[in-house]
Amino acid sequence: MFEKLFLLVKSNAGNAILQNPVIPAKHREAAVNEASSSIIEVLKAQMESGKINELIKFFQLTGVKNTSLVTSIINRFANKLNKYYDIDPASAHTAAEGLIPPVMQQLVQQSRTDQNPEQALSSMLSALNGNHGDLSSLVHQLIVAA
Repeated sequence: MFEKLFLLVKSNAGNAILQNPVIPAKHREAAVNEASSSIIEVLKAQMESGKINELIKFFQLTGVKNTSLVTSIINRFANKLNKYYDIDPASAHTAAEGLIPPVMQQLVQQSRTDQNPEQALSSMLSALNGNHGDLSSLVHQLIVAA
């Protein structure tokens, strides 16, 4: 799951990261890794704080750009760009806004277009949970309830 996410981030990183003159060439690959880890960290934090229902609802949305979850990921990634790579805050936020929303939109779409969307979502949530238990029945219950 995490490798697929990294590839998704990398395939969308063009203008926001890989061709962004504000991000030094030597840091661009690391910035792609930071984007991936920012997504994982925020999604994992949602689960750990008991917001699995909100997370499942997020993956049922058609448009994810202006959601609080995407905003949290944008802010986390922008903060990392600023803190670890000395990218000024405005440029870091612009880069994060250029990358995170399309990645999250595609992640949501991929979770739906899988052969079994419910299984794709439960697999992803299980990976975020460190594979500590099968979440498929919980995901099914929450999808039916939503």
